[in-house]
Amino acid sequence: MDEELEMILTNLKDAGCGSGDLNKTRLLYEAGNTDALILHLRKCRCSLMEELHESQRKVDCLDYLIRQTEKQNKQRRI
Repeated sequence: MDEELEMILTNLKDAGCGSGDLNKTRLLYEAGNTDALILHLRKCRCSLMEELHESQRKVDCLDYLIRQTEKQNKQRRI
């Protein structure tokens, strides 16, 4: 396997991309379709950013719950 392709696929695996993304990346790379490859990698990035934002929303919900619980606990002690 081409060393550059191997590096790209390793990075995608490390980023948590699935086998479908890896296969499409391999096909686009081997076909020499750089423009489509870049577009595909950007879509993978967008997908990961959506996951990141969803995780942040979940953390925000937990932070709110923690603050509310601390506030209630403080009021009970008074």
